[in-house]
Amino acid sequence: MSAEVPARGRATDATTPLLLADARIPGRDGRVDVHVANGVVTSIAPAGTATPAGARRIDLDGRFVVPGLHDRHVHFSQWSMWSRRLDLAGADSAAAAAALVAGWIERGDAEVVGGGYRDGLWPDAPSRELLDRVSGDVPVVLIAGDLHACWVNTAAARRHGVEHLAGESGLLREDDCFTLTRELDDVADDVLDAWVAEAAAAAAARGVVGITDYEMRWNRDDWARRAASGFDTLRVSFGVYTQHLDRAVDEGMRTGDELPGTGGLVTVGGYKVITDGSLNTRTAWCFDRYPGLGDAEHPYGLATVPYDELVPLMRRAHAAGIAPAVHAIGDRANAAVLDAFEAVDPGDWHGRGSIEHAQLLRHEDVTRFARLGVVASVQPEHAMDDRDVADRYWAGRTERAFMLADLVAAGVELALGSDAPVAPLDPWVAISAAVGRARDGREPWHPEQAIEARAALAASTGGHGADIAVGGPADLAVVELDPLATSAEELRTMPVAMTLLAGRITHYAR
Repeated sequence: MSAEVPARGRATDATTPLLLADARIPGRDGRVDVHVANGVVTSIAPAGTATPAGARRIDLDGRFVVPGLHDRHVHFSQWSMWSRRLDLAGADSAAAAAALVAGWIERGDAEVVGGGYRDGLWPDAPSRELLDRVSGDVPVVLIAGDLHACWVNTAAARRHGVEHLAGESGLLREDDCFTLTRELDDVADDVLDAWVAEAAAAAAARGVVGITDYEMRWNRDDWARRAASGFDTLRVSFGVYTQHLDRAVDEGMRTGDELPGTGGLVTVGGYKVITDGSLNTRTAWCFDRYPGLGDAEHPYGLATVPYDELVPLMRRAHAAGIAPAVHAIGDRANAAVLDAFEAVDPGDWHGRGSIEHAQLLRHEDVTRFARLGVVASVQPEHAMDDRDVADRYWAGRTERAFMLADLVAAGVELALGSDAPVAPLDPWVAISAAVGRARDGREPWHPEQAIEARAALAASTGGHGADIAVGGPADLAVVELDPLATSAEELRTMPVAMTLLAGRITHYAR
């Protein structure tokens, strides 16, 4: 592939027309030339026949061109911080996690922050005393891989004023955890923005052109500031949480509106409300009890926003033009949220509302998604992370977990994402998991719920389908392999040669 391109990490000028010569489009015969001008695809012609005047030619040498990829659900500030924290993903016990903390303590940090532990299958239980033994007076905060729990030592509990909440286990769940996480995320703007820029460049290197950011902040000001400072690597749709809903309504914000001064790259997203917990934390709200929890306070999981509070909140957002984007993981939570969508507006919700995650469903609720027009915003890689935990805590029900094939068959609109940092911000990982239902050489998990590559790709392009089209945005990814004729394993590591956003090159693999 040859072209005059900018230095790595810098985008080209969108005013320069481009000719992407000798390209292939997945699923089509022959090679084509793709002409891009003024931010859109202006023509697709047989290779060698398109010679637009003044266009800069980039020879793709038979590489494949697909619509640029979108990650429908991320926590972008947390994702940008994740690589700077102690990685606990490999810890297979509380003792192993504590040992990793002991090694990190030697760095001399004033506070240790780690992330990625998954304790659902640990043979031992987290405790404050275990962390205290390896950390002494150094505060330690460990964030679960699902972001719904934190494990703290005594020094951290004192520093953050949560001694009365942590108990002997040192565990904070749901809202208590979210409050602490927001405190940890309070990083100086210039520092955080530099990390965000790095993370955005890495996303562009995987063919990503857009994200939906559900960071628990007043995200409007963050993204306005970044755009004013020259950030132009991704399209960003930012969510609004309950604590900011009144402010968003009072300021007239509506889903889809462009944020002034951002060149159309930053738009208002949905109203995010979290109605239950997560599987690994055993707080996803289910119809059946979690096995082995004994006299736990919430043996069925936790409804974090009761139905009689959820409906008025959704109604207020909907009336103001802010689309509800409602977190629901357990089957009981999903059923209740669908009830709420129907109570707020029994008409067609198509494109105006989503359920985020939709991990465990009743069969009858799959058809309700379709009838109501509610988007299923799903993260297929969670099925790979959670398969063993699901087999234990959702035993006998896992044929109803991550029901992608049934949702597609019912005509439900899917939107794929990562929930980064819960899973990597890499749509090819999500596509691979959706198509193959396998990872690390294991047998596929419930392969009957796998979907075809075309459906997975279409669900990863922000509503632009699986094919590029004349008149469509010049948000494009150039890849080395045909994604419709590539194994699930190869999809996971799909080589991306180039990414374009509105006709600007945001990534070029030299």
